[in-house]
Amino acid sequence: MKIAFDVDVLAKQMSISDMVHQVADWGYKYIEQSPHPRINPFYKHPLFSKACEQEYRTALQRTGVEISSFIVVYRWSGPTEEQRLHAVANWKRMIEIADSMDVRVINTELSGDPHQPEICNGMLFRSLDELLPLFERYGIRCEIQSHPYDFCELNNETVDIVKSYRTDYLKYVYSSPHGFFYDKGKGDVRAMLDYAGEDLSHILFADTHNHTIDCRYIMNPPGCCSTIHQHLPLGEGEVDFDGIFASLRKMNFSDRTFAVGGESIACVSMFGFPEKMAVEAPKARERIEKELLGK
Repeated sequence: MKIAFDVDVLAKQMSISDMVHQVADWGYKYIEQSPHPRINPFYKHPLFSKACEQEYRTALQRTGVEISSFIVVYRWSGPTEEQRLHAVANWKRMIEIADSMDVRVINTELSGDPHQPEICNGMLFRSLDELLPLFERYGIRCEIQSHPYDFCELNNETVDIVKSYRTDYLKYVYSSPHGFFYDKGKGDVRAMLDYAGEDLSHILFADTHNHTIDCRYIMNPPGCCSTIHQHLPLGEGEVDFDGIFASLRKMNFSDRTFAVGGESIACVSMFGFPEKMAVEAPKARERIEKELLGK
């Protein structure tokens, strides 16, 4: 199992080189490269100039850190065909970038419109049918997660989409800070992870509060937003991490190696409080090591 750190909280305040060195200083061997304005920006075409690539490669070489995975967010579920076509073009370039950096895992969201679920569902399958041959050609594992305010927010429904393809090239990501959306506020992490089963290849660790409970988040006017969530340090919210770790141990998640993309990935995905990261990033890594690797 690869233990990675999502560098979103760092990328906003430092260079790529400093970002990589910081992750190394916190004791991580792997980076999960979330959308970055110089590499794989949200919704837009990938960039990654020669100078940017060289800066990244030099930092990786000097620190011994590796990229476990890229995160991309493109509107491959539309809802318009023009959006979908742009997204597929973005995907094609990102697959080339991942291959050139010897990164064999790309994870993503459904990225559709919650007000047009039927259209977006059809667009997603159209995009997957077009892209799967490329994942196969390049040996890339594509992993999908549900996300708040997507056309599908539910754990089990998204798992069913993944499983329907019956392929080693498509797997599932469970994001713990999204879990209260995944089962409409129950937060039954054991049931959700059990449902994902053998197709669970990646888990994101961060805490959040249960948005369905009255006054967890106070908004004016009341009800103006139903999709608020956070990516807090572990223990600062209401996610059942004891249940998550128990379930992952039960399914031997840390020992999983997949036919495509290699080892399973556990990624620390905490955003919003860069001033806490010097303490919380190493602390989260140490807890994952203790709970799943017995260190």
